[in-house]
Amino acid sequence: MSSPIPLEVDGLSVRFGPRRALSRVSLCASAGELVALAGPNGSGKSTLLRACLGLLAPAEGRVRLFGTDGTLLSIRERARRVAWVPQEEAPRDNVRLLDYVLFGRFAHLPPFTGESEVDRNAAARALAEAGLADRSDAGILELSGGEKQRLALARALAQEAPLLLLDEPTAHLDIAHQLDLFERVRRQVRERGLCAVAAMHDLNLAARFADRIVVLSHGQLVSDGPPETVLSVPLLREVWGVETELRRDPTTHRPYLLPLRSVAQGILAGPADRRLGPVHVVGGGGSASPILRRLVEEGFHVTAGALPLLDTDAETADELGIPYSAEVPFAPIGEVAQARTRELLSAARVVVIAPVPTGPGNLVNLELVEAIGHPERVVWYARREELDYTGGKANELSRRLLAGGAKELNDLDALVAASRQAIPTGSPLAVAARG
Repeated sequence: MSSPIPLEVDGLSVRFGPRRALSRVSLCASAGELVALAGPNGSGKSTLLRACLGLLAPAEGRVRLFGTDGTLLSIRERARRVAWVPQEEAPRDNVRLLDYVLFGRFAHLPPFTGESEVDRNAAARALAEAGLADRSDAGILELSGGEKQRLALARALAQEAPLLLLDEPTAHLDIAHQLDLFERVRRQVRERGLCAVAAMHDLNLAARFADRIVVLSHGQLVSDGPPETVLSVPLLREVWGVETELRRDPTTHRPYLLPLRSVAQGILAGPADRRLGPVHVVGGGGSASPILRRLVEEGFHVTAGALPLLDTDAETADELGIPYSAEVPFAPIGEVAQARTRELLSAARVVVIAPVPTGPGNLVNLELVEAIGHPERVVWYARREELDYTGGKANELSRRLLAGGAKELNDLDALVAASRQAIPTGSPLAVAARG
């Protein structure tokens, strides 16, 4: 008798209010297979993964995990089947790495018991598989971004779940860490027979490591197959709006793409029917990039600034087609950039302040947010006072907002939910995420 298929998605539709984020998507993923989910921002990749995890309820269709309808599984039963690696996490406590990975053993612990030697051994193996065995007693806040993503992979591996879901786990990593992470995932798929499904923006990375690429566009599945058959010049033109040159790697014989130019101005900003927003994001230094990507993926129209030119967040905004106010690098935010920022803020129905260190040069960003009034509509995310390099002025500003009724959030899901809830009312909401 054959083993049940790890993941079966059958006619899945997901709605956010009147907007359909996924429309009748069907796919399967088998043991020993790495499947890449690809598509422009707002295509539904993250929504599909969250539905597979049971975090979003289907409007139509169903998700089966190893032959069982996912809605019939308890949290503990689901955790024995599926492990999850998010885009990033923002830990606030300096948890020891071994203890953090032991969180992945929750599904295997009997009620009212602690970890056994079996659990500790599983966590130690997972740390070794992620290349962190020599750091097991270190604190999580001591890790680099690449090491934190490997730690998230280690926690997922410690679950010993046969299905691994990853949501753009390399989105904020340099190329060396991207290759390292997916080489580790590929090895687990090959040696342990895991089934892995990963949302990926980098099509060349997907072509290098994935057995199949599933392409989504505007919530619909438009292509599914091996990289050699899926990736094509017409597909890139139609789905991404980009002219490319398609080549073959002489060593791996896998395809790789050379982007040439955009063929439709604004197509990279996402689906034309986006109506949520606008949401304005204040950041810098890469602090806003995960927020920008998540909001665009969720269907929001996004603006940003003021950002320094050539800054990581500015590059992300350029990549996503996000309008933003700009200033020259290493200079205070001048009057022209301030005027543009006021314009974007006045148009925004939601304002997000990313976890950016605040100094004398960019304090004006927070002052402009405060100037819109209504502090009760401000939400701070994982607020940290040590990011203030203004002699206390930024922290005093945040305290005034909190005293006036500002709230605090702790994750991007809550941020998205608050933004989505605020927009239909027509009331401005300033959501400040400082993590």
